[in-house]
Order: sequence, then C-alpha cells, then structure tokens
Amino acid sequence: MTEYPTALVWLRNDLRLADNPALLAAAQSARQVTALYIHETDPSLRPTGAAARWWLHQSLVRLEKALAGVGIRLVARTGLAGDVVRETLTEIGAEALHWNRRYGPAERDIDSAIKAGLRDSGVTVVSHAGNLLAEPWTIKTGQGKPYSVFTPFWKMLRDTQIARPLPPPEPIDAVVSTEGADGTYVEPHWAEKLHSHCNAGEDAARERLADFLDGMVAAYPGDRDIPAKDGTSRLSPHLRFGEISPRQIWHAARLRAELEPELAGGIEKFLSELAWRDFSYCQLYHREDISRAPMQLKFSGLAWREAPEELGRWQRGQTGLPIIDAGMRELWETGYMHNRVRMLVASLLTKNLQIDWRLGETWFWDCLVDADVANNPASWQWVAGSGLDAAPYFRIFNPVTQGERFDPAGDYVRRWVPEIADLPDKWVHKPFAAPEAILKAARITLGQTYPHSVVDLAASRLRALEGFAQLGNEFAP
Repeated sequence: MTEYPTALVWLRNDLRLADNPALLAAAQSARQVTALYIHETDPSLRPTGAAARWWLHQSLVRLEKALAGVGIRLVARTGLAGDVVRETLTEIGAEALHWNRRYGPAERDIDSAIKAGLRDSGVTVVSHAGNLLAEPWTIKTGQGKPYSVFTPFWKMLRDTQIARPLPPPEPIDAVVSTEGADGTYVEPHWAEKLHSHCNAGEDAARERLADFLDGMVAAYPGDRDIPAKDGTSRLSPHLRFGEISPRQIWHAARLRAELEPELAGGIEKFLSELAWRDFSYCQLYHREDISRAPMQLKFSGLAWREAPEELGRWQRGQTGLPIIDAGMRELWETGYMHNRVRMLVASLLTKNLQIDWRLGETWFWDCLVDADVANNPASWQWVAGSGLDAAPYFRIFNPVTQGERFDPAGDYVRRWVPEIADLPDKWVHKPFAAPEAILKAARITLGQTYPHSVVDLAASRLRALEGFAQLGNEFAP
C-alpha cells in the first residue's frame, strides 16, 4: 500500500473506530492521520434535525476521545464541504483523502465534485464501502434493475456474502489533544430531557447490541410489536450516525444463531429489519429526493387537506386517540418512538386526516434522534401508500383496534397519557366512546381534561378511500 506522510479522513455517518474502512485505510497508508467532521452548509443538503444534532454532538465528543487514544486528531468545522476539505488538506499538508460513501443524490453530487477537483490537483481521493450491508447497485433483479419489492430483495441480500467487519486502526505514535473538536455546539434547553433516554457513542452501541442478543432477540418477532416492552434492539440512532456498522450487527447476530440455534427465528426476523434499511437506501440511491417526491408518480395528483389545527394537535399528542397521543408524546420527550406506533401515527395523519406525508416526515426529521436520510422518508411513503412495496391504499390502521391488540392493558398509553390512566382497560383506547359514568369515575371531562377525538375514524376511512379512487381505477374502493 502506498504510504503518505499525512492523510485526511472525512467522517460523515460513520462515527466509529471499528469496521471503518476509510479510517483503517488512512491509518495503514499514512504516518499521520487527521479526522475531519463537517457541519455542512451546502444549500442542496437537508439540514440535520434538532434532536439528531443533539445526538451528533454527544457522539462527536465520545469519538474525539476514542480517536485520540489511537493517535488521531478529530477536527470539526462548519461550511461548504468542498471549501472545508481543501482548507484542511492544505493546513495539515495531506496528500490523500479517504471517506466512506454516502448515497443521497445531493451528497453524491457534492462528493463527485470534490473528488474530481482534488484529483486534478494531485490529491489521492479514495472512497470506501462502509455504511451498508451491500452497495445499492449490487443487489439487482434478474433483469439487472433495482428491486421495488422488499421480499425478493431480502432473499437476494440474505444469500449475498456480506463482508466481514474490519478491525480498528492500530495506534499511531502521536500525542493528540482532545480539546473541543465540536466546540461550536450550544445545547438547547429542551435537550436536557434527552440525556436520561439516550446514550450515544460506539461503546454504547456495542453494549446495546450485546444486551439485545443476550436477552431480547429470542422473543423479538412478537415483542417488537408491543410498545410497552423493551423488545427492540434500539440500535437505530447508533446506525444512523454509524457508531456501529450494519456488517458488525449482521455477523454478530449470525454467529449467535450458529452458537444458539434456538435463537435463529428471532435473529432471522431481526436481520430482515436490518435489511429493510438497505432496501430504503436502494430507494434513495436510484431515485430523486424521496423526502420530497412520491416514488409512485400517480400519487403526485393526490389532493392533500390543508388542516393546520389538526396537524398541530397531532404534533402535540392531543388527538384524543390515546395510542396516537402516547406515541407523539414519547417522541417529544425522548427523541424516539416505538416502531409499530410510528406506523399508527403516520397512518392517522396521511389517511384519516389526509394531511401530506411530507409534513409528518418533516416533523419526525426534526424530533427523532434516529432521523435517517433514507429510512425516514421511505417509511413515511410506505405508510402513505406512495412508496415502493408500500402498504396497500386500503390498509388504514385503526388506532383503537391496534391499541387493544398490542397494548391490551394500556400500559404504554397510561405511561405517556397519564390524564386517562384511571380508565378501565376496556375504555383506555377509546375514551371518546366511554359512558359518562366511566369518564366521571376516572376524573375525565372530554374537551377539558382530555380532548375529543380529532376525527371520526370510520367516516375518515371512507373519505380516504374516495380520495385514492380519484387517482385511478386501480384505487377504486
């Protein structure tokens, strides 16, 4: 391998030491390595949401110390990526630049322009595959096209040889300061609540994976749907910032299944969810901005309702539908929401209320610590019906029956909507239908202590089906 005196590693969504191909390649080919994180201001890029910025800061603080331990300095700067990269290369006298690829259309344009410009000036630029199980252009149908349906995509990916994780870099003989690589960050007052719910960093990611495989994975296929249980891996924010790689998760889980065959069913389901992340990135890679454009073009003609008051009630968790309100309040308080409840709140917004999915996606983008450039819009489009392999137009989740099925004792609702906690189980998911005597005994006055339902679920379902029917005969009820 060619050796350079100094190399620069541009870190993006790969804030870890282990299984970081760009970082390892730089460390193996240079005598001195600097790592760079850029808070990018290019107008073509979507700014990171508020909750994710909080997580990013915590992650960078931990990463700076970890990198210093192997003799690599981390610097964090703000500006246009092309300008910052060139300035940093000149400042440290680096002759080589490494990064792990990213897949959004605007990000790829920026990276391509930087790569072309630097190569013309004699800088060696190397991009690496480090953020997915498989690169988006490698998983193709028999006709050489990207998959539009998840199940065959998953079958193909499952049978693909996934590269094994790489080791962290060996220590470089250097003394590195760990003073304020991300010193521009000022924590907003609302972020204090997140500290008790979130634990960022590579060490935390590894611990979470180990705990999940040690205890929860056996019951994962069923428990993942129960919002009152800690039945999911909770690895999504760690994956979003690359504190752990999907390859690390894949191989750790596969090894556990080999050693403990009784866990194979839970691990298979878990890995299929990890594969859904790759599927979302394939959608991102092969299309225009999926956070703005429906992936099924016929949905461009769908007439969304302008309903700011109803949108506000949804955002604040004041819809009068308990499991919806519980989810939205969990999101606001913790920066996270249970996976099944995410589907329910999205279905209510896009189908019962017929409010544009992009407004919901934008709210999630700002409030979720795991708001991901591919998963977030792909999942919203899946529920709204406009995505690839999307939920059928007639799949309109009923929040009452869903609550009764997946939160039968109301434990999740009672935690996040305490004003209705005294309702009997029979009524905790439908206070709007409870007899007056039941409400009085639970000290509930609808419209005062807890809101009336924001929408009639049956009537709004019919209205949604009629709206879909206007798009074409294939959507006729």
